[in-house]
Amino acid sequence: MSRLCEEHTPPMSRLCEEHTPPMSRLREEHTLRPVTTAGMRQHCEGRASPVFDPFSLDIIYYPVSAIMWVWYKAFAAVPFLGPSNFFTWALSVMFLVFTLRAILYRPFVKQIRVTRQMQEMQPQIKALQKKYGKDRQRLALEMQKLQREHGVNPILGCLPMLAQIPVFLGLYHVLMSFNRTQHGIGRLGLSPEENRLLGNYVFSVADVNHFLDANLFGAPIGASMTQSTGSIAAFHEFNRISVIAIGVPLMLLAGIATHMNSRASVTRQSPEAAANPQTAMMNRLALYIFPLGVVVGGPFLPLAIIIYWFSNNIWTFGQQHYVFGKIANEEEEKKQEAIARRAANAPAPGAKPNRPPKKRNNTPNGSGDGADEVNTEETAESRSTPNEAKEKSTKPDAAGPNGAGSVGRTPRPGARPKKRKR
Repeated sequence: MSRLCEEHTPPMSRLCEEHTPPMSRLREEHTLRPVTTAGMRQHCEGRASPVFDPFSLDIIYYPVSAIMWVWYKAFAAVPFLGPSNFFTWALSVMFLVFTLRAILYRPFVKQIRVTRQMQEMQPQIKALQKKYGKDRQRLALEMQKLQREHGVNPILGCLPMLAQIPVFLGLYHVLMSFNRTQHGIGRLGLSPEENRLLGNYVFSVADVNHFLDANLFGAPIGASMTQSTGSIAAFHEFNRISVIAIGVPLMLLAGIATHMNSRASVTRQSPEAAANPQTAMMNRLALYIFPLGVVVGGPFLPLAIIIYWFSNNIWTFGQQHYVFGKIANEEEEKKQEAIARRAANAPAPGAKPNRPPKKRNNTPNGSGDGADEVNTEETAESRSTPNEAKEKSTKPDAAGPNGAGSVGRTPRPGARPKKRKR
């Protein structure tokens, strides 16, 4: 009986193999689908179906990835580029920057105008600080009153800078989500095979594989100079020397571009604003600390992020030159208009201004003869030639040299008596 049982009863191991799916399939079905940073699920056709979470940073990640996806598809359609080309992804990152900066153009112009108005208000601000230096509350109220009078809102001046922070963080997260094989805080630690089976926000599985395969002389666009050994296997090809050879020049160019932008902004400041201690400290930070931070942090950033930073500085440099030139032309036009209005209202050279005659009060009797007589004499005197006026001024008084007759003369009715000097 025991032998019959052994022959007709399959072993437990074989039952487990037949009725239990392999661990890889279980992991793919139950682990891979929900364990994505974007909360995506895979369809059978290999396209990522986005599951948008409104209570997370998806409101930043999805727009950033969508704009980058549009430019990627546009450049991938170019015959000499293709979907797995290094420059296709580099151009998609650059034009992502240009698109976002174009959207922020109007706030940037508002920021420049607010900054110039604040520089023009520096003398008044210094006067308020000198007057209410000890009373902080009163100083704040007076500053707000001064800003309302000039129509200045300092918050609008910070809007473009604040808007770029979530964009940078969103792009960094999207680029890092192409390679989810890294371990650590916030990392998924997937295997290279599992990573290539997942999409990334609006990017499909095929797009993720194209990104991981894109490289220039063995330098993947998503790799950094200090890439960990465990995450190198996610790329199709990785050569650390090539990454350093491409990353160091990009890193230095990004630092130099940051310094040049800061210098262009500092040179346009007024002397009053540059003399402010807080402004001087911010200028030193912008000129030296920020560019040094780009150079020091460059080895830890993917090449795509360094390309983003360099492209952002290129756009900023050109936009500053254009906007400052436009504002300078507007101010010059306003000055010319003011000069033209002043010249139109001014009298012709050599001509006397047309002044209306002074109004004289009538006599108490209502005759008004004295006032008419005075006005007639004034009109006659104004019409006299300069030679006649000179003769009248040099002609001695009829009453004598001492002017006795003029002193004893009674004023005409309705005329104002002249005041005597003591």
